Formats: sequence, structure tokens, C-alpha cells
Amino acid sequence: MDVEIWSDIACPWCYIGKRRFEAALASFGHRDDVRVIWRSFELDPGAPFEREGERATRLAEKYGITVERAREMELNLTETAAGEGLDFRFDIARSGRTFDAHRIVHLAREHLLQDTMKERLLRAYFSEGALVADHHTLVRLGVEVGLDEGELRQTLSTDRFSDHVREDELTAARFGISGVPTFVVDRALGASGAHPPEALLELLRRGWANRAPISVVAGGQSCGVGGCEPA
Repeated sequence: MDVEIWSDIACPWCYIGKRRFEAALASFGHRDDVRVIWRSFELDPGAPFEREGERATRLAEKYGITVERAREMELNLTETAAGEGLDFRFDIARSGRTFDAHRIVHLAREHLLQDTMKERLLRAYFSEGALVADHHTLVRLGVEVGLDEGELRQTLSTDRFSDHVREDELTAARFGISGVPTFVVDRALGASGAHPPEALLELLRRGWANRAPISVVAGGQSCGVGGCEPA
């Protein structure tokens, strides 16, 4: 069973949602039969290399609220994240474009390191004040999880995996996904938002129960538990 998760590295609820999904998956009886695929989604495709100024000030301007209210929202998010074992540091967070970081997540998938890479990027962004738009930072983080430095540099110096990122985002648009995280099971069931583990576990159970049976064409000779048919 496939679970595709559309998310952005710069999305706090995506990191919280990742932890909650992991808790749900750990409780799922068929967890070994679940393939998790991280899909790209940019909250701001037009983001600059790095934004200037205090994050709370930018939030206040964006949502038309006071800076004090924006800081309160950041505090609430930090406390929610702490409840999931995450250390959010909005005071040192550096915001910028995430397109290249998504490309590195796709590279990591080719080496069976996609989840590890996604986790490292999220921790770097939310807990370490790393600028994930910076290529030197992306190379360092990629090497830390086991990717080849030369391949990382080659990927970032070209447009490799750019089409993968754009295809993920086009698919999200076709599915009507406008917010992240969004969890999609076998492209048949979905849930948008960082739901509690219990709700995500129910999504997994429903997805498993709704799997389409395999259509088998009978008629050829075969072997079964009772023996083999004669030629």
C-alpha cells in the first residue's frame, strides 16, 4: 500500500504531521507493507533565496495581525511541536526557497534514503537555523545522511529532478491539494492536515480495507498447496 505525503520543508505542520504519521504507522498492523513516498509542495514557489527581517513581523504583515499575536502563534506552535518531541527554534529560522531541497529529496529516493533526507532537512530548518536554499548546506546535509558529495554537487549544478518537483506539484493541483501536509493512500483516500495519530491510523486501516482485489485470469496450468496440475 502506497502512502504519498505532500509537504514542504518550510511547513511547521508538515514536521508535526510527520511525527504523528510515524506514530500511526508504528501502530498499524500492516506497516511492513506500506511504502511511504514524499511528494514536493512549495508553499511559496516565488520565494527569494532568503527572506529578510524577523519571521514574526513577516507573519503579521501576511495575515494582517499584530507582531505580538504572530509571536504568540509561534509560541503555540513551538509548544505543540515539543509535545511531539520536536525542538522548534523560530528565533533562528532562516526562510527562503525550498525548490532545490525538494530536488535533493528526490535524489535521496533513488538511494532509498528519502525519509532520512526529509527528516534531516526538516530538523535543519526548524531546529538548527539552516538555510535550505543554500547549496553548500544541502550538500552538507545530504552527505550526513549518506548521499555522495559528487552526485549532490552535480545535481544542484543542473536542473536534475526539477521535473520531478514540478510533476508532484501538478499532481497536487489535479488532486485539489492546496494545503500541506496531505496524506494520500493508494490515490484513493486522503487526509489534509496534521491529524492526530488516531485519525491517521484510521486512514491507514481504511486504505488497507479498500484495496482493490487483484484481477486474475485463470485457465493455465499451475501449482497450488495441493500439488501441480498435469501437463
